[in-house]
Amino acid sequence: MRTTKTVQQQQQQQQQQQQQQQQQSLLSQARWGRLEMKPRMKTSELNPKENRGNKWMLQTPGATSYMGCIGKDKFGEEMKKNAQAAGVTAHYYEDETAPTGTCAVCVVGGERSLIANLSAANCYKSEHLKRPENWALVEKAKYIYIAGFFLTVSPDSIQLVAEHAAANNKVFLMNLSAPFICEFFRDAQEKVLPYADYIFGNETEAKIFAKVRGWETENIEEIALKISQLPLASGKQKRIAVITQGADPVVVAEDGKVKTFPVILLPKEKLVDTNGAGDAFVGGFLSQLVLGKGIEDCVRAGCYAANVIIQRPGCTYPEKPDFN
Repeated sequence: MRTTKTVQQQQQQQQQQQQQQQQQSLLSQARWGRLEMKPRMKTSELNPKENRGNKWMLQTPGATSYMGCIGKDKFGEEMKKNAQAAGVTAHYYEDETAPTGTCAVCVVGGERSLIANLSAANCYKSEHLKRPENWALVEKAKYIYIAGFFLTVSPDSIQLVAEHAAANNKVFLMNLSAPFICEFFRDAQEKVLPYADYIFGNETEAKIFAKVRGWETENIEEIALKISQLPLASGKQKRIAVITQGADPVVVAEDGKVKTFPVILLPKEKLVDTNGAGDAFVGGFLSQLVLGKGIEDCVRAGCYAANVIIQRPGCTYPEKPDFN
């Protein structure tokens, strides 16, 4: 018995030593590894990434516009410059005290981690939206898209736009955006959901959305169907739920039915950066929706745009799309 125990102890010690050596090796690599920093700009309001993707697919300058909050600093100026270069009309609320929001993106093996410093992105005020020159953009728009992140910033702005869309027979679209939005901002989310003609999300967000409502299912098709059948505001006819699942098929629920659409499969060695893939999907989807195309074409365009994005560093696009 002693001999057996001694052998086991020796094996455990050897395993511990091997683990320590591996950890030291990893720490050494991390300590001396080179970290490349490539700044990218974004705000959390009316997500410009979706708007850029939409404009890129349409190739029509001025076809999209957005509002958000920036600081009066170099990053804010960069935001203005990039929006103009992309052909997107941007009406910013410029906060006097907070710096422009920034986000550090760490990409390892094509997968991303985000560290956000929202700053001015948290400071948007509905007073800016109500200004005549800004509300004119809302009046002019036929399709209005808002990211769920904005629920943490200015829910009253969302309500104003949502009610306007319902009263004027406009299409109002919204994204679940993140699991924590579904979990911790449910009340604000519940208030605006009845106005949404389209709800976008990924499988993780959809599962949390279902969990907090006690639906007791993790089946994405069932969840999408339930989302599409949630109560509608007066004047709204129906809702379409669109749930992406990474490399798995896109799930679309409409009129009590569920359809799935395959994505464009990509060899792992071609995967560069997943950052912005979901935003690109929505941008591509919207580019065909505003042209009056059917759901199948909208999903196909979304999958194409997402496929392009994940093969490039950051949320960047080539000069022109190759989509038919």
